[in-house]
Order: sequence, then C-alpha cells, then structure tokens
Amino acid sequence: MNKRQKILVTGAAGFIGFHVSKALLERGDEVIGLDNINDYYDVNLKYARLKELGLERDNISDNTLVISEKYSRFQFIKQDIIEQNALEIIFSDQKFDKVIHLAAQAGVRYSIENPHAYVQSNLVGFVNILECCRHNCIKHLVYASSSSVYGNNKKVPFSEEDRVDHPVSLYAATKKSNELMAHSYSHLYQLPTTGLRFFTVYGPWGRPDMAPMLFADAIMKGKAIKVFNNGDLERDFTYVDDIVNGVVKVTHSTPNKNEELPFYQLFNIGNSRPVKLMNFISELENALEKKAVKEMYPMQDGDVQQTYAETIKLEKLLGYKPNINLKAGMWMYINWFKSYYSAG
Repeated sequence: MNKRQKILVTGAAGFIGFHVSKALLERGDEVIGLDNINDYYDVNLKYARLKELGLERDNISDNTLVISEKYSRFQFIKQDIIEQNALEIIFSDQKFDKVIHLAAQAGVRYSIENPHAYVQSNLVGFVNILECCRHNCIKHLVYASSSSVYGNNKKVPFSEEDRVDHPVSLYAATKKSNELMAHSYSHLYQLPTTGLRFFTVYGPWGRPDMAPMLFADAIMKGKAIKVFNNGDLERDFTYVDDIVNGVVKVTHSTPNKNEELPFYQLFNIGNSRPVKLMNFISELENALEKKAVKEMYPMQDGDVQQTYAETIKLEKLLGYKPNINLKAGMWMYINWFKSYYSAG
C-alpha cells in the first residue's frame, strides 16, 4: 500500500509537470500544482493540460488555490517562483512533504535571445525554492536538470560521473548551476535533493517549441521542416511515460545518508538508445503517413552533436528501466497529436 504524500509540483501546467501531477494523483498522493502560465509558448495548450486535470480556465486566477473538479486531491495555484514572499506563504500554509521542481525557463536556443528570463526563473526562482524547502523541513526536493549539462561531451554514453564544466548554452549553464546550488544546500542544511538530467522528452501534450511538435505540425501542413547540422545529429529521445516513471520512483525514495555525498543525488533519465535525427523524422513520416519537406541548415549555436544517457545508476538503486521504444512512442504521440489538433 502506497503511503500518501503531500507534494508540490512546480511547472504543473508544463509538459512534464502535467504528466507527473497526473501520475502522482493516480498513485494516491495529494498534489498542489503551481505554474505562472507564461507565454513562452501557446498558453492555450497549458490551459488544456490543466483542463485534463479538472481545472477550468475561467476559475484560475493569480495567487489563488483552485480545487480540481476531477481529482479531489489536486489543487492548483497560478504563481511565479520568482515571487519569494508568495512562495513562502504557500509553503508555510500547505506543509508539503516533498517538492518536485519542474518550473523553469526552457529552451536552448531561446536562452541566446533572452538570457535574463533564464537568470530570473532558473537561478533566482531556484534559490527561492531551496530556501522554502530549507525553512519548511521538506523531506525531499526533486528537481529537473538536463542532458544539456554534458555539452559536447565526446565520451558516450553520458555518465553522472563525467565532468560537466563546459556548457555550450546559457540554459545548460543554469541547469549546472542548479546542481551546484542543490549540492550546497544538501551539505549545509542536510536537505535531501535529487537532480534529474532529462534526455529529449517527447510524447502527448509536448511542448510546441520542440522538434517532435514542430516537425509533426509542419509535415501535417505540407510545410518544410528545418533540419539542423544537415541531419547529422543524434538524440536520446525518451517517451514521457518513462520519464514520469523515473520521477515518481525517485520522489518516493530519499538520498542514502551513507553515501559519499549525504543527502545529494544526481541521475540521468533517458532511453539509452540514441537515434539519428533522420531516422526520427522517418518514424514521424511513417506515423503521419506523409513525407516531410526538408530544409537543411548548419548547426545552431548552443546545440550539441549527440546525447546518450547511461542509466545504470538509477537502475541499480531503484529498478528504473525505460521500456517504450521510438516506434511505439511515436505512434502514441501522433495519435494524440491528430486528436488534439483536429479537435482544436
């Protein structure tokens, strides 16, 4: 029998945050979702995710808790993690057991255009979360890092033991900074923290600024897709259910106090089967039953050649193993994509 926990999920209107909230609720946990619902991408998609969780758009307003009409154990608040005082109030009022911190300014390429957004959300926002966890006796903080911290690492697969001193984007630098900040709080205040380095997540309700959605949308409309580095890229595409499975497993464990770094952990979460970009496009074409019009471009600033997760550490500790291959994941993703966009 699972012991019910009260968990704060930041970024709950986001792609992974939505799926994690749903999985926790179905597990029997009590969840408070928090998100500022910014307009980095279409807010209608964010509100549609929240509607799936039983929240109507008209009922959502700033700094007000709203109870789900679908899940009695789910409440949501529209709030920004950079608002320190408001964040302190909800922590004090709600008495969370654990925190899953997924709110962040996402996107590698956008970090070149708008660096200040990343500093505010990913650095200022993160230290606000750490401070609230520290002062409210949170039993475990789980937070999203990223495979981007590995930069142009030539050694594959990427291991948590690898040096990550050469980020090639500001986004990656903020994620590496989060790991260092969490390390210091774990050391100074015995706050249990676990950072999760996600590898290229795709699936239903995905972000429209990421390649799977951009490509699917363009192919459906007969428009050209932009293929960077002339297609000579590899990504460890990971289906969202495998990511969520890992997040939930990690959240309901606690860092081992006998380890060399007490209270602090880092894990890769990926599929461990990198795919060439052109093969990924082929799977998309098969699922959509339509050929892509391709425009070739050089490598983008901040991009990396390859990502490839070694997940042995998480497998040994918690039995984590990804089980959804690209073909199966792609069909599930495209079925959702067609359904959502034909309904819209």
